[in-house]
Amino acid sequence: MSTVFTVNDMTCNHCASVITKAVKDVDANARIDIAVAEKRVAIDSALPAQEFAEAIAEAGYTPVAA
Repeated sequence: MSTVFTVNDMTCNHCASVITKAVKDVDANARIDIAVAEKRVAIDSALPAQEFAEAIAEAGYTPVAA
């Protein structure tokens, strides 16, 4: 299952690495594709999107389902 978020407050590679860590803390086996310029985070995992949204929000960002 693939989940895509738009994260408008992700502005740099550091932001991307913080979001990657937050996602990996939820599912270490998740496949993540982050496009900083497009402010897009795509996650391939069997877990519900809500778990990733909460983790990204706890990391300090604002994920919006795309």
